[in-house]
Amino acid sequence: MLVLSSPSGAGKSALSRRLLDADPMLTMSVSVTTRKSRPGEVDGVHYHFIDPARFQAMAANGELLEWAPVFDHHYGTPRAPVEAALAGGRDVLFDIDWQGTQQLREGVRDDLATVFVLPPSVAELERRLHTRAQDSDEVIRKRMSKAAGEMTHYAEYDYVIVNDAFERAFEAVRAILIAERLKRERQTGLSEFVRGLIRELDQPAG
Repeated sequence: MLVLSSPSGAGKSALSRRLLDADPMLTMSVSVTTRKSRPGEVDGVHYHFIDPARFQAMAANGELLEWAPVFDHHYGTPRAPVEAALAGGRDVLFDIDWQGTQQLREGVRDDLATVFVLPPSVAELERRLHTRAQDSDEVIRKRMSKAAGEMTHYAEYDYVIVNDAFERAFEAVRAILIAERLKRERQTGLSEFVRGLIRELDQPAG
């Protein structure tokens, strides 16, 4: 499981989309949320949009791997599709905040790699929020005021990337994914492969 977190506007969603396009063995975890969809968002693709009662039922029944309130709404990760993807040999990408990351770490510490994405400056963060034109000025002010608190959690993550140039940030995230896959404990069948090499070397020549 690979987590990308950042303050709103730092670029984690754009990095997630690019990573998914580049890697066919990576599956996006689609969160549930109680907020209304934004223009261009598709239910079941960007989020599963549900009402608060359904969300609370999922949380109470253990159907969510993690969940947290964010800007007057609730977001959470459905357990079943994540577990199905992992069982099928696929890696799962999460675009979640620090609260959700903490909950995931408590439950699946050994199968988790976390990345925090920082903006190059406060001015650039605000510019990106205005440029994407998804939120009102009031919501943008709320996001900016919350950004400082979110960024204090960078030290809880395995990796930190400053997104000052998108292509460079993307290559860094992709390198992290490749490196995490190559960790010895994540390479299934590695022990048997090495034993086979050793048996072959032990056979008499000729």
